[in-house]
Amino acid sequence: MKKIALMIWGVMAAMIAHSGNVDTVLVHSNVMNKDIKTVVITPTSSRKTRDVRYPVVYLLHGATGNCKYWLEKVKSTLPEIADEKGMIFVTPDALNSWYIDSPINKALQYETFTSSELVSYIDSHYQTIATREGRAVTGLSMGGHGALYLAFRHKDVYGACGSMSGGVDFRPFPRNWDIPKTLGEMSRNRKRWDQHVVVNQIDKINNGDLSIIIDCGEGDFFLEVNKTLHERLLGRGIDHDFTLRPGEHNPKYWHNAIDYQLLFFQKYFVSKGVIAAQKK
Repeated sequence: MKKIALMIWGVMAAMIAHSGNVDTVLVHSNVMNKDIKTVVITPTSSRKTRDVRYPVVYLLHGATGNCKYWLEKVKSTLPEIADEKGMIFVTPDALNSWYIDSPINKALQYETFTSSELVSYIDSHYQTIATREGRAVTGLSMGGHGALYLAFRHKDVYGACGSMSGGVDFRPFPRNWDIPKTLGEMSRNRKRWDQHVVVNQIDKINNGDLSIIIDCGEGDFFLEVNKTLHERLLGRGIDHDFTLRPGEHNPKYWHNAIDYQLLFFQKYFVSKGVIAAQKK
């Protein structure tokens, strides 16, 4: 029994030794005049070699989530993946903001925070590849909306983007997830709602501007709005990966989906020459 216990301890120690660093930091937002809690996961090698730079994948949480949701509820192995793929993962708090700049609430300016203030902080405090070719953004549910919304509107900041079970058009759900607190009641502010959904941001990009990956579960309540987004992207001639697979709107689905998205981003980073192709 003692020998078995030592073997188990040895395996666990080896896993820890090859697991990335997890920091929880406070990033100040000037536009909102408050600090935003953010989890940053970096490869172990980043603390050993200062001359190595890494691409960054921003992971956005869903409604009612927080900066720890990805690590605690979806993918606890993100530190190991950071080491394996040589990537930095950043997951900020965003309340139920939908990652937009609210026209009615100065405390909800999360488009500016996430696409500008947060990116500047991460680039100045970590060993990042501080170009659009070294950045990707993706998310789940509300975060899926946020990732595409930010990338379509800030293609100078991000080179690749993704969405998992994204609420890419929240107009069919006018009373859900505190959206009226950000945009006002839809019945009295229809134009404002129309201006802040992903499906109405497509005219801001042309084919080739971004590498895009979108997926959704067949049992997801956001399935139809994702299909509509797919059709509109096709109508504009914008290349993108679009996958439907069995699954519902839950961590089990996202735990699986993120593997495909990270592989997609890894291929993008390799194509841009910011990381080397991994040897088999």
